[in-house]
Amino acid sequence: MQMIAVIKTGGKQYKIEEGDIITVEKIEGENGAKIIFDEVLFMGDEKDVKIGEELKDAKVEGEIVDQLRAKKVITVKHKPKKRYLKKIGHKQQITQIEIKKFVK
Repeated sequence: MQMIAVIKTGGKQYKIEEGDIITVEKIEGENGAKIIFDEVLFMGDEKDVKIGEELKDAKVEGEIVDQLRAKKVITVKHKPKKRYLKKIGHKQQITQIEIKKFVK
C-alpha cells in the first residue's frame, strides 16, 4: 500500500509518493537542504483518505536534489504588414526535489 499525497507549491498541484523526484518552480536553497511543504490538499492510500480540514497539521518533507534551468521556450512577436518580427527566448529556473516522508 503506497501512500500518495497532493501538495501545492508555486501555484501548481503535484501528486506525489515517497521517494518521488519532482520538478517545481524555483525554491531558494542549496543542494541537500530540507524543504517542508505545509499545503497538503490530499493524503491517502487504499484504506484511508484525508482531505480538507483533516490535513491542517499535515506536512510533506523533501530534500533539494538540484537547481536547474528548464529547456528554452521560444516566443515570437509579430505585427502583420509592418515588417516587425521579434524572437524571444526564456529559460525558467526550476528545482528538483526528492520526497522523503509524509508527516500526518
